Amino acid sequence: MSFNIALSGLNAAQKDLDITSNNIANVNTTGFKESRAEFVDVYAASLLSAGKTKVGDGVLTADAAQQFSQGSIKFTNNALDLAITGNGFFATVPDVGSLETSYTRAGQFKLNQENFIVNSQGGHLLGFPVNADGTSSSVSLSTAEPIRIPTASGAPEKTSEVDVRMNLPAGDPYILSAPGNFDPSDPSTFNHSTSTTIFDSFGDSHIMTYYFVKDNPTTNPNQWMMFTAVDGEMVDLEADAAQNNPIAGSASGPLSERILPAPYDGTETGVVGARLTFNSSGDLTGLVPSLAEGGLNTRALGAVFSNGADPTQAISVNFNLDTLGPNLNTPTQFASNFEVTSLQQDGLAVGRLTGIDIGGDGLVKAIYSNGTSEPLSRIAMVNFANEQGLKQLGSTGWKESITSGEALAGEAGAGTFGSISSSALEQSNVNLTSELIDLISAQRNFQANSRALEVDNQLNQTILQIR
Repeated sequence: MSFNIALSGLNAAQKDLDITSNNIANVNTTGFKESRAEFVDVYAASLLSAGKTKVGDGVLTADAAQQFSQGSIKFTNNALDLAITGNGFFATVPDVGSLETSYTRAGQFKLNQENFIVNSQGGHLLGFPVNADGTSSSVSLSTAEPIRIPTASGAPEKTSEVDVRMNLPAGDPYILSAPGNFDPSDPSTFNHSTSTTIFDSFGDSHIMTYYFVKDNPTTNPNQWMMFTAVDGEMVDLEADAAQNNPIAGSASGPLSERILPAPYDGTETGVVGARLTFNSSGDLTGLVPSLAEGGLNTRALGAVFSNGADPTQAISVNFNLDTLGPNLNTPTQFASNFEVTSLQQDGLAVGRLTGIDIGGDGLVKAIYSNGTSEPLSRIAMVNFANEQGLKQLGSTGWKESITSGEALAGEAGAGTFGSISSSALEQSNVNLTSELIDLISAQRNFQANSRALEVDNQLNQTILQIR
């Protein structure tokens, strides 16, 4: 019996050495979780045996239990390197459409040839579908799909509105022959100008320029004319009933005040400009052409665009007329320099994919060069009632088992799930110093059991030599 007891001790010490050696070997393995040898004593007894004098029958290895404590976080320069801080696992499948889900804490992800996010073993990272506002449309693991980064460019958006806010200097000299002599190529025929970039339906850029002319002081005091050109070609301004314009007492005059600047004399159409009227406090009080509830639009720009873009595109000129009373959000005429305080448009050029952004909640966004971003997916997080019951697969992967319980899916940062850090990796949770001490302890244990086996052998030899 003593031989068997010493042998079980040797086996236990060998198992301890194996587990400790494996921990040391994986000290630099990303996402690795150390194991701990757990032993139990063997004590066989029956109703007829003398319990007080019963000797144990040795030791058995009960479990090589993995310890899921948090590993330290190492930061990298790869946006697809992911680390979980807190509870949870990444979910992966070997192929698109596969239901064979495995779980890992190793976040060394990259793109494969089809632009899916995969790990080093080719496992596809699963994510929940998301709505346009970035919220998850479902957090069920059955609806999770492999995350794919699009290769298409960001769609362009044609400009529909330009927000204009500026101050026109009250002390500027009048141009007495204006606006009949207005010539966009002659700076002496206008007081100021400013430009912005607009986009057509194809995403091509065009330059939209505004010219401001302070004309006749006798008939039009505190009034300015505004002309508009796109790519150097003058365009008419017309009333836009869709805008809100509650300004009372709009300047008198026809809704389409037609101006015939010098370069356009003799033409049939001329150019329709806008007339801005200010009161003695410098606040905008009138706008022509206008309606009681309208603002300004350019005419359709199809003749300006020669590339086949949407011919009905028109630009709404927004003077922020939805604010009543004195304010600085509409154009002003103060005794200061010409200053453009806002010149913004809502169009977008064609965008190319420039990067991927992954938030702490696992939301994956595509970033485009035109300044837009598009939510693609939300990384699925999975947890278990008993992590130590997971079945080890190797390659820092685990599978669900009966003892682990069912996989519980959710969003990172919600409930008991940890957060996700991009450009970071969770290192092994192995403490090398502790493992080296355990290695020495296991070695001593092995030597002690070997000595016990040797003593048992010597006792047997002595008995055999008795005559």
